[in-house]
Amino acid sequence: MSAGAEPTQCHLADRWSRRKAISGLTALGIAQISSRSAVANVGADRVCSVVIDTALGPIAALLELGRAPVSAGDFLKYVDRGLYAGGAFYRTVRPDDDPTPIKIEVVQGGLTDDGKFLDPIAHEPTNRTGLRHRNGTLSIARGVVGTGTAGAFFICIGDQPELDFGGKRNPDGQGFAAFGHVTNGMKLIREMGALKTQGPPGSSAGELIAAPVQILGARVVSSRHAS
Repeated sequence: MSAGAEPTQCHLADRWSRRKAISGLTALGIAQISSRSAVANVGADRVCSVVIDTALGPIAALLELGRAPVSAGDFLKYVDRGLYAGGAFYRTVRPDDDPTPIKIEVVQGGLTDDGKFLDPIAHEPTNRTGLRHRNGTLSIARGVVGTGTAGAFFICIGDQPELDFGGKRNPDGQGFAAFGHVTNGMKLIREMGALKTQGPPGSSAGELIAAPVQILGARVVSSRHAS
């Protein structure tokens, strides 16, 4: 599927089977570090402001390059290479459509062309970075540990402690890799989270947004030391 094509239910459902992001059905894996996931040489207090432009408006975010260099650095690779253009926000997980016992609320987005994904990156758990999954947190979607990439990320709606290291959402207990937070645009995120899905709750399409919100692109606004 080309980056500019509208995702179909078939394409999206197929991707869920291969990139089950936050289903809680994954097993413990071994972290993999690829030669293409090298981290930029940044100081421990470095942050970077970015904007994700969508068909419904912009979302501003602050990336924690110093605290989560692998994950935030990978996100910047996608930004620098223009890979988010043509992507979408395509999945909403909320209490009314979440079939798992550990309920969460997030919106997932990223690439819609599997051929453009970069190599997986090493997992950065929150007990290492000191970051937490709170309202507006950006985090890496993953299946088994070491299979995630910023090509598929999610944004928390409300605090989601079960996604942190030691949380119960994922049976392996490793949680997910938080790497930044939204600074402007949470109203838009909540609107996307409430969008109609392709199927009823609990079905294979129950978390897929019926009309995915296109990502027009992403850009760096500024990079600085944290104040």
